[in-house]
Amino acid sequence: MLRFLVFQGFHRGLFGMCGPGAGAKLPVMPMSSSEGKDWIRERIAVLAAERPVTVLDIGPGVGTYAKLLAGLPVGRVIGIEIYEPYVHTYRLREYYDEIILGDARTLAFPEADVVILGDVAEHMTEDEALGLWAKSRAAAARAVYLSIPVVHYPQDEIEGNPHEVHVVDDWNHERVLKTFEGIGEFWTGTEVGVYECRTA
Repeated sequence: MLRFLVFQGFHRGLFGMCGPGAGAKLPVMPMSSSEGKDWIRERIAVLAAERPVTVLDIGPGVGTYAKLLAGLPVGRVIGIEIYEPYVHTYRLREYYDEIILGDARTLAFPEADVVILGDVAEHMTEDEALGLWAKSRAAAARAVYLSIPVVHYPQDEIEGNPHEVHVVDDWNHERVLKTFEGIGEFWTGTEVGVYECRTA
């Protein structure tokens, strides 16, 4: 995930304290950039207005999307989390109807209307990300949403979690469009791009 440092009640973004080697002694939490989150909420709200949706959130981290979707006609929100300590530290079971522990690259996905890949594709090889994308498209009855950094941004472990490392740290908007098949609508900010693939 594209992360922000949280220090004494405020956030410092990528080009402040959170660059490689900067502020290494400050506490870091597994929080995604806020860019594009409202766009994803709005797109899911359109789908949910037709009929309630079930959402599968891959890599919930601190529970960003479960909190973001609160108040929408969402039937169930399921999270697949690879790092068990986050489930307890960030009380994910309080925000999700179900938490599945394991690696989304190898687990069978439950049925869902919407699959969210929220800042996870950069934590694996391109081939693995493409495999996860294809798997998500096959599982989603209505749409897949991808959030991914579109600037160069290396990242190391956070809170002892080796899965926080950015394996591919040089995604950009053009590369995302060429790599991930089926993208229709999208929005890009200064750090993050968010992309929609309708499956029905």
